[in-house]
Amino acid sequence: MPWHDAPLAPCQTLADVVVGLLVPKVRRSLPPAWRGPYGHDRARAWIVERDAEGAVLMVTEVAAKVPAGLVILGEEAAVDGPSTVDVRVGYLLAPACWGRGLATELIGGLVAWCRRQGQIRALTGGVARDNPASARVLTNNGFALIDTTADGEQIHQLVL
Repeated sequence: MPWHDAPLAPCQTLADVVVGLLVPKVRRSLPPAWRGPYGHDRARAWIVERDAEGAVLMVTEVAAKVPAGLVILGEEAAVDGPSTVDVRVGYLLAPACWGRGLATELIGGLVAWCRRQGQIRALTGGVARDNPASARVLTNNGFALIDTTADGEQIHQLVL
């Protein structure tokens, strides 16, 4: 669900959620500009930046009813012209959710939803070289490694 619409605990703000999710273990594999500590001021600025780039969806763990992660989507120009779009996808999960298959299920659901839309041509995501688990999530959902940047980021893409 869109993160601004997600139900939060009483007295909890979206900045609280971001601070709680962007802990050191999570930030380690994020883009360099997103690393470093997060207080509420930086979290609020980060929220504004993500809103300007595209859509952000909140992942909620149903059993615990707590935010478990974020899916960040951005539209890119498609090579096929204006009738289709390419979507840049990123995601992050709280460490308590790691190793349970949630990321694979999450990306699989996103892929299925995108296929049903009909106008999305491709999904593209980057993975830090020190994050083989995220690379496996993408490859397990049909993404192929298409490039590696100079700093070692692996670019994976799924053409729908």
